[in-house]
Amino acid sequence: MKKALLVIDMLNDFLNPRGVLYCGDAARNIIPVVRSLVDAFAAENQLIVYLRDAHDPNDKEFELFAPHAVRGTWGGEIIPELLPPKSAKVVDKTRFTAFYGNDLDEILKQAHPEEVWVTGVVTSICVMDTVGDLRNRDYTAVVPVDAVADFDQEFHDFALKRMQRVYGARLVKSSA
Repeated sequence: MKKALLVIDMLNDFLNPRGVLYCGDAARNIIPVVRSLVDAFAAENQLIVYLRDAHDPNDKEFELFAPHAVRGTWGGEIIPELLPPKSAKVVDKTRFTAFYGNDLDEILKQAHPEEVWVTGVVTSICVMDTVGDLRNRDYTAVVPVDAVADFDQEFHDFALKRMQRVYGARLVKSSA
């Protein structure tokens, strides 16, 4: 079966305790699970796309959140534990959904995956918005619940329920 793996915002500003929007231990705990999924998808020659929050210094989003993941800064770099394999694509994103203002849609259209697995942070923001846009594009989304994390457990739980009930995402526990 053709699959794609999306790795969303596994960046220093979210995953490192010194990061501006550090997501806490819950986020640190998903790192080995995401690593295992990346390795498994790479071993099967499946499509892997890392989505990287990449803001300009004056981004409008900074009216809502502290400046984070600014292009060219340490905070905007992928964490060392999850450096992408050579076969992976790295796509910058500037909004909550991974589809805005880049070529992710075209990458997925060319690959024709039967399932798109979505991992990373933040469950109730970028992960959920991306899953919604996958649904809008008629993709089947799979969310490994042990490979996504949030700042807030209640928001995390709500987002998982919403993705399943509204967007038809299949929630699974990874085999990692």
